[in-house]
Amino acid sequence: MSEIIILFLGAISAGLLGSLTGLGGGVIIIPLLTLGFGVPMHYAIGASLISVIGTSSGAAVAFVKEGFTNMRIGMFLEIATTAGAIVGALVSGMLNPNTIGIIFASILLLTVILNLKGKPDHQEPLISGSLEEKLKLYGTFPDKGVLKNYAARNTVPGFLMMMFAGAMSGLLGIGSGALKVLAMDNMMKLPFKVSTTTSNFMIGVTAVASALIYFQRGEIIPVIVAPVLIGVVVGSFIGSKTLMVSKTKKLKVFFAIVITILSIYMMYNGINKSFR
Repeated sequence: MSEIIILFLGAISAGLLGSLTGLGGGVIIIPLLTLGFGVPMHYAIGASLISVIGTSSGAAVAFVKEGFTNMRIGMFLEIATTAGAIVGALVSGMLNPNTIGIIFASILLLTVILNLKGKPDHQEPLISGSLEEKLKLYGTFPDKGVLKNYAARNTVPGFLMMMFAGAMSGLLGIGSGALKVLAMDNMMKLPFKVSTTTSNFMIGVTAVASALIYFQRGEIIPVIVAPVLIGVVVGSFIGSKTLMVSKTKKLKVFFAIVITILSIYMMYNGINKSFR
């Protein structure tokens, strides 16, 4: 019982840190479970995926109501992320836990770098006769009471990047939000508010696809999942409230340092074959 309470408190911290950094609770949950509690890597990934589904769902509904999320673009790109997530989850079952730990640490370092980089904002006009027009990958979003038009660009490279993001989500049990925003923001030139909210909507759907495979393999353990899910949801809620009254830039830098140290520790343990 005491271990479950400690795990619950750890999950609250993971949700809080993930919310404040924008990287999601999964980046803390995996190291917490594997290094802190000695949970096998694949069980930790299964629990993390369920927490990703829980945390993304509530925020996604709010963003859709506010008119930022582009459902059409999201569902189109979900074809790529779902396919990638299924492949990632299947590959995960074939890989040694230590190999997964090393990949996790590498992707974590990449997402920290992407998270700290400046976010350019785009508002591209629709090009007549373009692939984006044919696929109807355009829309409007509210900005200071005014509806602004935008359209996607570079659909094919963006689609491929989303497939990679989905694969990393299925393989590692994280949301891969930074990679999804990279695809939509930097490649497809979508407005930042649209790319982040649409990414948040997609994260949960992507996690469901890979979670089903982990469930089928018996790698989603209720006694681990329950405290993790509840804790991460509570932590994310606290984090979202804290974010409104805190200095975001300083927080992101501080937690980026913490997560970088964590990723180096994960890499070290993977190389030394400490995971099971």
